[in-house]
Order: sequence, then structure tokens, then C-alpha cells
Amino acid sequence: MAENRWNEAQAAACADELDLRVYSSRLLGADPALVLHGGGNTSVKLRQCNKVGEEEDILYVKGSGWDLARIERPGFTPIRMAHLLKLARLEQLSDLDMVNEPKTQQTLASAPTGSVEAILHALLPFKYVDHTHADAVVTLTNSPDGEARIREIYGNSVVIIPYVMPGFDLARLVAERFSREAGSSTIGMVLMNHGIFSFADDARSSYERMISLVNQAEAYLKTHDAWQLPSHSSEAPLQREDCRWELAEMRRRISQAAGFPLLMKLCQDAETLAFVNHPQLARISQQGPATPDHVIRTKRLPMLGQDVSAYVSAYCDYFERQAPQSRCPVQMLDPAPRVVLDVPCGMLSLGKTAADCDTVADIYRHTMQIIQRAEALGGWQALPEKDIFDVEYWELEQAKLKQGGKRPLFQGEVALVTGAASGIGKACVDSLLARGAAVVGLDINPQIKGLYPRADFLGLQCDVTNLSCVRASLEQATRHFGGLDMLILNAGMFPGGQRISELSDELWRQVMSVNLDANLALLRECHSLLRLAANQGRVVVIGSKNVPAPGPGAAAYSASKAALTQLMRVAALEWAGEGIRINELHPDAVFDTGIWSAEVLQSRADHYGMSVQDYKTKNLLHTEVHASDVAELAAEMCGPLFAKTTAAQVPVDGGNDRVV
Repeated sequence: MAENRWNEAQAAACADELDLRVYSSRLLGADPALVLHGGGNTSVKLRQCNKVGEEEDILYVKGSGWDLARIERPGFTPIRMAHLLKLARLEQLSDLDMVNEPKTQQTLASAPTGSVEAILHALLPFKYVDHTHADAVVTLTNSPDGEARIREIYGNSVVIIPYVMPGFDLARLVAERFSREAGSSTIGMVLMNHGIFSFADDARSSYERMISLVNQAEAYLKTHDAWQLPSHSSEAPLQREDCRWELAEMRRRISQAAGFPLLMKLCQDAETLAFVNHPQLARISQQGPATPDHVIRTKRLPMLGQDVSAYVSAYCDYFERQAPQSRCPVQMLDPAPRVVLDVPCGMLSLGKTAADCDTVADIYRHTMQIIQRAEALGGWQALPEKDIFDVEYWELEQAKLKQGGKRPLFQGEVALVTGAASGIGKACVDSLLARGAAVVGLDINPQIKGLYPRADFLGLQCDVTNLSCVRASLEQATRHFGGLDMLILNAGMFPGGQRISELSDELWRQVMSVNLDANLALLRECHSLLRLAANQGRVVVIGSKNVPAPGPGAAAYSASKAALTQLMRVAALEWAGEGIRINELHPDAVFDTGIWSAEVLQSRADHYGMSVQDYKTKNLLHTEVHASDVAELAAEMCGPLFAKTTAAQVPVDGGNDRVV
């Protein structure tokens, strides 16, 4: 049952009615069974005095781009009620005008654009209005005899509005029907195939009415054996240990269909696998989303199996069928799926960003539950494709396409960085994230797992000299982001100065294992993934000034980096035909890295007879080179500026007289 989260002590701490609006909105947003990822909207009507001393009725409605779970006072847009009510009396209003007109009546220019349902909120004669897409209500309205079931549950306590396009059409219909059908016992309104409203003249009553209405719907489903999901088979579908190449290939084909790189995340929880293996999957999954709003995130239908070309063809046919009937001329969106249901794999969610992938997965998990409950109630029955098309190709969404906007350089792409917990590796992670990439960081240090608590970073503890660990990390990375586009080979070790006469076999082998052998294994294991990159594979090797100019006391380090450089050159020869480019940076005297302990730094300074500070700037430019300097160039080497460069070796050392 939906939980009543109201806490009177917390509510009493609210400064005013707008604060109460924020508080109760967050309570709704805290329950994903009510709203998901920006869904739903809320409002409060206040009487306020303007700058010239006139009192006005102002609607504070949720602003575009705000999520109820995290909304704050600036997330509510103040709009003059009088103008909204006049708009409601118009016979027609274009979608663009429906957005523009309220903006002209905002009392705060810096406020976000108000919800497209602002006119509807203004029409409802209550101070507080709450709107959610509650799973239980959507389940009922997407089932046979849905309207009759709603009447049976709620009687006269709700007004029922047949499905119409959100926005002005919906506001007009509510204007016509609500005043005629609402009575003294009316506490809510159900929008068929869309969601539910509750309202009252105080925040607590409006919120608690929403919880009560949703719980009545849940109780009805339970009474009709349509709430408990089917039990999961004790014999879960076989999950292959190595599916990274199959996943990377699918992501590549879907990205090609989209026309830009997409990330892809694999979901294999028990509920998802049970749904993917449902005997009627082809029927129940190919009807439409739970509510039209979801089409913007998930497309109308998921792709079944791995036939991308068939999905694209079907999407183009769908567009050709519906575009001539569209409310306005439309430009076709990319035809690539955002949800894939594949029996060997599970559910795959796709998006331009990792957060988008998570949003798509969350929405479709709820959709799976709604579908199965509606099936138990008598059959899942989504809206006709025309209604879904109208929302997918809404004039407002088309306007966003025309506005465009520059996407981040590496949006939709995946980078893997070794030695990512500190120094140059961590700086590379920062540079790649700043350019929009999803980044996998490997490091032997367990702190890598908590380095960045964000959707676009995956930190994995990995000893790169352990082949099994490397393979497991690549498998996990591919399941998490879908593939690999960029590889930064940074992990390495630099032992303290030791002359050849004192160099032990054990230390030699250890340095070679980390600096050379591990990188050979990584190149070999990553090759098949880079070959399937969404936008051609790129590799950057972090070498060393010691390659062109070795120093005494660093035989193992210098030899390992020189051998790694030769390995890079051979890889460039072998992989160029597959569009994979590989380049190398030779940094020198980068002291904010893990290999430069205070002891090693002092040792090298003593070796040259310098102070530590003089040693740090012993280059032609007398400048200190930082990890971020190396990282910025490494990231640029993965970008378009170096699109026609491979096998290059570039120093990042402030100028070294022995190299020059």
C-alpha cells in the first residue's frame, strides 16, 4: 500500500504555504509507485500583493525540469491566475502559445517554464492540487472496462475524464466537465490512461486524499487477485558469464540506427527475467507505454530480440502511418529502441547518458508490473498508437529539436581508465567525465569503488596483472554501459632509483608485469570491444620521458615504458584498418601522482643534486607539469582534433633538453 509519509512536526516547521507545497510535493516524489523521474505535478494558489500594491491570485505550479522528489521553492513558477482562467475559455490555443502565454504572466522572470498543465491546475477550485501517475490507477485505466472499474471503486468521490491529449485539450475538457460533474464529496479526478488528481484547501488533506485514493485502487487490485506479481521460477534463465562482445555488438548497431552513440545497461534481476521470459511477451509488450508521457523516454514499444533493422523498419512504418494525421508537420525522431527485451540477456535500457539509461530502466520496470497486473485483471489494454504518436511528436517536443544545442563531446561513449584512483588516472577520469563520457575506473586501491557516487562512473577494484580480474572487470563494465569506445592505459609503477648492478630479478619482473605485460593483456582483451565502438575505438597510452631520454637508476621503468611504446606502434599498424587509433603521451616530472612518494621524489632530487622544488621545474619552460595537464591532452587525443592521428608520441614535460 502507498505509505502516508506526512509528519506533522516536519510540516509545522514549514515557513508558509509555499513551503508546505514543497514539503508535500517531496512526499509524493519519494514514492516511485506514484511518480517517476519528473512525472506528476503539483500547485498551490496564493493571494499576494504586487509591487504596485495590488492583490493578485497567483498559481505556483511545478516548473519544467524539476523532479517532485527534489523540488525546492524555486521549482515552483508563479503565474497570474486571472490570465490562466481567461485562456481556459478560448476555443483553441496552440501548444506553443499554451507555453508562451503563461510565461508572459509570470511574476518572476527567472522562474522556470510552468507545467503544461498550469491551466488545468488553475481551473480546479482548490488551494492545493496534486497530480500523479500512480501505478495502481494506471493499471486500472489500462484494463478492459477500466472506466466502469474506476466508478465502482470511487463512486462520486472522483470525476472521470476520458483520455485526451495533455495540455490545452485536456484543460478544455476539464473546464467543461468538472464543474458539471463534481459534487460536495468530490476529492479527486481520474484521467483515463494518464493518472489521478487530488485536491483540498490545505496541503495535508490534498496529500492524504491522494494516498487514500491510490490505496483504494491497490485494494481493488488485491481483491481481484491482480496485485501480487507471478512468482519467479526457481530455475532462473541461464546467464552466460561472457556476453560482453554480444552486448557491444548490439549497442553498436543500435547506435548506428540512432545516428549517435548511446549507452546501454543490462538489467537481470529476477522480476525482469521473469517478464522477459513471459510466454505471452510478444503480445503484452507490443501495445504501448503505461502512460503516454513515458513515450518520450522509452519509445512506444520495446525491441524484442536483437533484430535492430526490423525494429527500425517497423518504427519508420509507424511514423509513415501517423505523420500525415499529426496535429502539425513533424520531423521523424531517431528510430532506435530505448528498451530491449532479449531472452538470452534480459532487459537492456539505452540512453544518451547513464542517468537516461537508469530512468528508462526504472520506467520500464514499473511498466512490467502494470502490464502483468492488468493482465491478471482481464487484459492489458494500452492506448491506440495514434494517441501515443501525438505525445511522442508533440509540437513542444519538436520545438526542442529545432532549438538543438551542442551535445557534450563524448556523450553516449564509454571510456576505461586504469590506475584511476589517483594521479594522472584520476585526472583522466575527471577530464572524460567533463566531456560527457561514461567512465569505468580500474585500480588496485579499493577506494576506486567510491571515488565518484554518480551514474556515469563505475569504479572497479582490479589488479591489472590478474587476467581473470581484468576479464571480469570488462564484463562488468560492458553490462553497465554497453561497450567500450576509449581506453586510457595509465596504471604503472616506478620503483625508487636502482642501478642495474643492484637491480634484482624480482623487481625487474614486477615492473615488467605491471608496466608492460598487464598493458599487453588489456590491449588484447579490449581489442574486440574497441572494434565494436559506437564511434571508432581510441587508445591513449601514458608513457614516459624515459622512453626518449632514460635516466640512470631507472632501468626497469625505462625499459618497460620503451617496450610499451613499441607495443603501441605495432597495435597502430595492426588496428588502423579497423578504425582504431592509438597514441601515446610522454609526461615527465608529474609529481601529483601515486608513484611519486615523498621518498622517491627526494631520492631523484638528490640524484641530480637539486632541491625538490628545483627538481620539479627542471625543464626548459621552468614550469611544473600537473596530472591535469596530461589528462586534458589525453582526453583531447580521443576527440576529433586527433581523428587523423595514430601512433603519435607527444611529450608533456615543459621541454626537456635531453629530448629536444
